[in-house]
Amino acid sequence: MTSLLESDVFLAFSSYATIVILKMMLMAPMTGYYRITRGAFANEEDLHLHGKSADKKLLRTHPDVERVRRCHQNDLENIIPFVLIGLLYTLTGPDLGTALLHFRLFAGSRIFHTIAYVGMLPQPSRGLSWALGMLVTFSMAYQVLSKVLYL
Repeated sequence: MTSLLESDVFLAFSSYATIVILKMMLMAPMTGYYRITRGAFANEEDLHLHGKSADKKLLRTHPDVERVRRCHQNDLENIIPFVLIGLLYTLTGPDLGTALLHFRLFAGSRIFHTIAYVGMLPQPSRGLSWALGMLVTFSMAYQVLSKVLYL
């Protein structure tokens, strides 16, 4: 375990994985903020947050809330595989420069993806940022399999 903590690649991975996990975790409070400010609640017991506990009209969806929720869902679908494959990738002993390129591209693509999604930037900005992150994860997966594939 000590040798892993001394690895520059693992330390870099830990830094960037933490950044994208924190970004993903911040989507939940952002969803709550949008629910409160848009007056769109999913559960009856949450209506008191808006000060109108009997107003069932607030039990509804809102396009802004759904946009943030979809962005959060997309994070879950992409960041979790990145973290798992990235950890395996670090264990294969990649070159630090190549590893940093993978980690930085992924983190940048996910941050930009959120800005493009929540900010409603025109396509293909969101699609390209998603594709870049996916390509980075597939690249790391290929590197792992090319080093350790055992048939």
